[in-house]
Order: sequence, then structure tokens, then C-alpha cells
Amino acid sequence: MKTAIIAIAGAGLLASACASDPYGYGGTNETVRQGAAGAAIGAVAGAVIGNNTGSGNAARGAAIGAVVGGAAGAIRGSQQDRANQQRYRDNQGRYYYCYDNRQTECYWENGQRRY
Repeated sequence: MKTAIIAIAGAGLLASACASDPYGYGGTNETVRQGAAGAAIGAVAGAVIGNNTGSGNAARGAAIGAVVGGAAGAIRGSQQDRANQQRYRDNQGRYYYCYDNRQTECYWENGQRRY
């Protein structure tokens, strides 16, 4: 039981450590990082709750906890990624946004790449 919890938590921490900007600019992708952390925390909580309910099914509780925690973490991370966007207006009044104040990854409001 304890070995399973440690293994699940370790896997979640390793996954969150590897979450980085897919374009290689050194920034973090909060959706992936917080989703992995949420999955790890949810798996541990689910295993503990599943074992304490008397059913003794810690593995099932860990799986359910990982799914719920991962989804909640990914939603929260996605909101953080959107908050990190910088919005600009070009000389014709059209809006576009760039990530982390870089002018190399910019997109129009409809999602098309600007450059």
C-alpha cells in the first residue's frame, strides 16, 4: 500500500518536473505542470480515502483520484496560461497576443499565427 502511494506520487512529481514550454523557450506550460501535480495529489488522496472507507480498494481510489485531480489541475493551469498572455493592438486596430512578452510566438485573436 505505502509502496503504491510512493510510486504514484513519484511518477506525478517526475511528470510535473518535465513540463516545459513546447517551443523550447524555457518557460513552463502551466496546464501540463499543474495537471500532473493534481494527478499526483489526487492519486495519493484517492488511495488513502479508498483504503479508509473499509472497501480496501486503494488502487481504484487512486485511479479515480488521479483522474479528478489531473482534470482539476489542468483546468487551473489552463487559466493561468491564459492569464500569462500579453495582448497587443497593431497599427490597424487588430488585436493579437504573445506569450511571456516574446514577440516570436504571436497569434491573432482567431488563433492563427501572426508571423
